[in-house]
Amino acid sequence: MPVTIRALELRDAEAVAELAAQFAAYLLDLGDNSEHNLTAGAIRRDGFGPRPAFAGLVASSKDGAQAGAVIGYLLYHLGYDADRAARNLHVIDLYVSAPARRLGTGRALMAAAARICRDAGGAYLFWAVYIPNPLATAFYTALGARYVQDLDFMALGVDS
Repeated sequence: MPVTIRALELRDAEAVAELAAQFAAYLLDLGDNSEHNLTAGAIRRDGFGPRPAFAGLVASSKDGAQAGAVIGYLLYHLGYDADRAARNLHVIDLYVSAPARRLGTGRALMAAAARICRDAGGAYLFWAVYIPNPLATAFYTALGARYVQDLDFMALGVDS
C-alpha cells in the first residue's frame, strides 16, 4: 500500500484522536493502566498555536477505498541531550492502524522523522517502549534501534 507522509494539520485532529483511541485500547489489552487522554481537543490545544508542545506526521493511503484517509501518525518534539551535546527528536507516539501494518507505513513515518531530526541539526531519535508490547519491540529492532541499558525514565508531577 503506497502511502503519503505529511505534516500533521489541524484538520487531522479527529482522525489522529481516533487512531490514538485504538492505540490506547491495544495498550490496555496488554495490561497498560496508564491514562490515555489524547483527544482531538488535546491535539488542537497542544499541537497548534503560538507555542505548540509537539508536532506530528500523518500517513495516508494513496489508493484504494481508503485513499486519503489517515492510517497512521507519529507525534514528536525536538530536544537536546546535554551529555552528548546533541539535538534529538523524541518520538512521543507512533501508531499505525492494524490494516496498514507490515506495509511500510511505520517505516515511512520513522524515516520522515529522521529527516526532520537531521534537518534540525539533530543526531538521533529516541522514544520509550511499553515493555509488554512485542509488536513495537520487533518493529523498532528491525529498524536497527537498540535499548538504552543504563537509563530508566522517571516522572514527577508538578501539582502541589
